[in-house]
Amino acid sequence: MSAGAAITQEALEAGWAAGQILALPGPAPRDRQALAAAIGAGGLGPLAHRWGAGVVIGSGGSEGGRRWCLQPLAHLERSAAATGRWLTALGLDPGTCVQLNPLPLHHVSGLLPLVRARCWGAPHRPLDPQLLRDPERLRELPLSGGQPALLSLVPTQLERLMRQPVGLAWLQQLALIWVGGAPLPSELAARARAAGLPLAPCYGATETAAMVCALPPSQFLAGVGGCGSPLDDVELRLDPAGAAVEIRTARLSPGWLEAGQLRPLAGLAGGWWRSGDAGRITPGGLELLGRLDGAIHSGGETVFPERLEERLRAQAAEAGLPLQELLLLPVEDGAWGQRLVALVRPTAALAQQQPSPAAHALLEQLAALTASWAPAERPRRWLFCASLERSSLGKWQRSRWRAWLDELEAPTGAPASRSDVDAL
Repeated sequence: MSAGAAITQEALEAGWAAGQILALPGPAPRDRQALAAAIGAGGLGPLAHRWGAGVVIGSGGSEGGRRWCLQPLAHLERSAAATGRWLTALGLDPGTCVQLNPLPLHHVSGLLPLVRARCWGAPHRPLDPQLLRDPERLRELPLSGGQPALLSLVPTQLERLMRQPVGLAWLQQLALIWVGGAPLPSELAARARAAGLPLAPCYGATETAAMVCALPPSQFLAGVGGCGSPLDDVELRLDPAGAAVEIRTARLSPGWLEAGQLRPLAGLAGGWWRSGDAGRITPGGLELLGRLDGAIHSGGETVFPERLEERLRAQAAEAGLPLQELLLLPVEDGAWGQRLVALVRPTAALAQQQPSPAAHALLEQLAALTASWAPAERPRRWLFCASLERSSLGKWQRSRWRAWLDELEAPTGAPASRSDVDAL
């Protein structure tokens, strides 16, 4: 199939039945162009001859280094089978579960609910993502028939639904809610536990055909953190030198496409693949520390901005501060190597007031919360960014906001903004 159009479920089913590999480009023109260039003039026919039916699907790519991975249908089905066995161990019959799916098919997290439903003989029910942006419309989606309903969400979607009583009540009817794609903030996890939501924090990647470990809801509700233990077809370990998460499984992608050539994943001895994530092993299984390519080196210390963002959001929520979004970005520093700059989006009510003493005070309050942090962890500067937002899948496109910061700090001769606090 051409990389010029988004895929439909019907097209996937027909293509797979014909033994084809289908391209899943997503809606952005730059993605379609990049995927077409990756496939090259030879098309996907030769790969289908070697690997059978499957897909070419984008991996992460939040930092501008997107790759287009080949995933044979057989690998996707292995993933679905392992997830089914995991559910069975929890006392759920996969064949009786309804797969609710608000995520797009061009992401592995949206593709797998369809594959799981096919493998389990279970219903697959796509949801309009706009329903989750307007929880009042969920009244149109009664969960009836007595079948357990399963849902996959990213933390941003979960938080949006929990904000409104209708959304929270709808979530409370579900049998299980996988949450992945980005770290689950501790404050949001605490609210979900208080509401009795059956969350299953999980971890996986496009290269691994989605989920490789998950925490059972019973453990989550008991206060256990982390992403759980590996599924039964996965081995997981940590690189002792850098804490990188390493994975071995029969469903690893055969490789990624570049100019019509299949480039094998950079593997390790014995069939292990090293992800770009750092982690540690806890009583709850795998706990993610952050992206290795997002870690910075400041004053001789290795710092993971994602962990600091989570910590500060939790402190701000406990203090009742009107903080909506927060992103920490590194800037070069002659003495430290790198230092952090904080981009802040306040709640809508406060954003309408700025510039104002109250808006400026928020930055000072956030800076005060970090006063006891290690020097390498403390942002050196705090900036308002009214447009700050995550992608539709709840991920930070850090390269985008770094460009915003670079443009803001380009020499203009303009006076310093009042919505700018330096932490000296």
